[in-house]
Amino acid sequence: MAQGFDFAFLAEVLIGGLLSGVMYSLVAIGFVLIYKTSGVLNFAQGAQLLFAALTFVSLVERGLPFVLALGITFALMVALGLAIERTVLRPLVNQPPITLFMATLGLSYVIEGVAQLVWGTQVHSLELGVADEPIEFAGVLVSTFDLFAAGVAALMVIALSAFFRYTRVGLAFRAVADDTFAALAVGLRLPVIWATVWSAAGVIALVAGLLWGARLGVQFSLSLVVLKALPVLVLGGFDSILGAIVGGLLIGALEKLAEVYLGPYVGGGIESWFAYAAALLFLLVRPGGLFGQRLVERA
Repeated sequence: MAQGFDFAFLAEVLIGGLLSGVMYSLVAIGFVLIYKTSGVLNFAQGAQLLFAALTFVSLVERGLPFVLALGITFALMVALGLAIERTVLRPLVNQPPITLFMATLGLSYVIEGVAQLVWGTQVHSLELGVADEPIEFAGVLVSTFDLFAAGVAALMVIALSAFFRYTRVGLAFRAVADDTFAALAVGLRLPVIWATVWSAAGVIALVAGLLWGARLGVQFSLSLVVLKALPVLVLGGFDSILGAIVGGLLIGALEKLAEVYLGPYVGGGIESWFAYAAALLFLLVRPGGLFGQRLVERA
């Protein structure tokens, strides 16, 4: 007699994928914030993530208390975001998008080089005080660390959403994102908004860097985590925070389901490319993403 389908195992796989997807969403939101206000696809986000994780773990290894190391790293990431906006973005305002993209690409190598000069190239183990042990809910096993990471990422997303929805700076950000020229006409100061957004992107890189660093280890390949955000942005839309959240959950779930249920038939490593294949197919059907704004051209 054939065995029935194991729905409990499916639930484990799906929940694990969704929890990973929340972390993908956090990285993608860093891209969305910059893109919405300045039209720049910030490829340096991965280098910022690496710099944050490497700075924090290096300070802790040198004997600094956890909270003090976190505070110093937080201040450095805000300062780094402000420096990028002031020295790279502002001088290149109104330049073609490809110029801005290449500037952030070059900046990513500069940040990684500085990190290597300051902290070295060795691999570090990052502990956040949360054991990666399975716990059981209604017969479904879930990773403790995945729950913790997803909870932190979710709180970060909620805090950012509240900030940009209810604060004065957040409302100004939304105004600039909706219509830059109208925002200028009513007296909003773009440099201040850009500086705030780049600072927020630095903080996001700090949180994402610590979570991914604890999961994968702090090494220079950690900067490649941002590549996971690209299919998320394709699905959700490059200019939508909600799209980054939904896209992250979808990619996380699809990636894990493909790894478990398709991997045995197509060979190992499917989790490394399935998300990009899914994003490519989706791109052919809906180029703007699920929540991206549609560009309307008038003759």
